[in-house]
Amino acid sequence: MKRELSETCYLFFSTLSNPTRLAILELLRKGEKNVTEISNTLNQEQSMISHNLKPLERCGFIFSERKKRKRYYSLNRETVEPIFKIFTYHSEKYCPEKGKCLTTEHLRKRRYKEATNPMYLSHQ
Repeated sequence: MKRELSETCYLFFSTLSNPTRLAILELLRKGEKNVTEISNTLNQEQSMISHNLKPLERCGFIFSERKKRKRYYSLNRETVEPIFKIFTYHSEKYCPEKGKCLTTEHLRKRRYKEATNPMYLSHQ
């Protein structure tokens, strides 16, 4: 992997590794919000929300627009919605117990089941 891509991936995933930032992204899926609305909904101080909005905006996960005296934030749906779809698919398949990942034994059984499933075999 090229070094530049490694650094980009690191920045990408480190930005998403923060629970507050993920909560902000999830909230913005419902529509644009200002800092006060985000702060009240997530029950966190405005300074903490503002601090977490900066890297999300810098990496292009969200956009901001000033309307009169307030700045409103919206989700970059083009790139973030597919990420949420991948997360949802992955968590349903590999972490079906609300964030508790499958054990090695369960993964082995799942791979065997998929490998012997006629639906998968017909596509080879």
